[in-house]
Amino acid sequence: MEKVTFKPGTMLNPVPAVMVSCGSTEEEHNIITIGWTGIINTEPPMTYVSIRRNRHSHDIVERNGEFVINLTTEALVKQTDWCGVRSGREEDKFKAMGLTKMACDHVKCPMIGESPVNLECKVVEKKVYGTHDMFIAEIVAVHVNKSLMDENDRFCLEKAGLIAYSHGHYYGLQKKPLGRFGFSVMKPKTTKKLKGQERQNARKQFASKKTKKSKK
Repeated sequence: MEKVTFKPGTMLNPVPAVMVSCGSTEEEHNIITIGWTGIINTEPPMTYVSIRRNRHSHDIVERNGEFVINLTTEALVKQTDWCGVRSGREEDKFKAMGLTKMACDHVKCPMIGESPVNLECKVVEKKVYGTHDMFIAEIVAVHVNKSLMDENDRFCLEKAGLIAYSHGHYYGLQKKPLGRFGFSVMKPKTTKKLKGQERQNARKQFASKKTKKSKK
């Protein structure tokens, strides 16, 4: 298969588009949109954000040693983009974008109420590179919107309408998965069983919605 070769670069796409809040709820606070973030360990749960040293949020995170990763959605795409191009030195981004500051349990940073998932993070290490500093942090708490929990207390993240960033554009993630983990080696009997469970859950959800409508 024929290829075109480029010089070395940051061509790993797509990446998450998240809004990272930092500072405190009462004093200095800010939001920066980050694409360079991810999970690096399970136990304890560890993540990172890479921030340019000239960004306003860099000093805030460095001083306080904590931040919140707020997942973003199609409904928040304008706010996500705006918080990535405007500087917190000149704007109160929460106020300008009409975003709700909510107090966290373990860090002083405000989380964004409109975000479907919020990860409280405490920095444990900083790595210095050419253009960015990587803040490695432990995830100390996770908050999710109650509206994403179904009647069986299953977290339905697929309903959040999450977005990703790829080569200069934001894209909505499709709601229907192409396959679940391990589907390529799954036995036909197991596949059939899981599909049956999915149909059963769908019927329960439909019946629950129908019951709620009849009570109104």
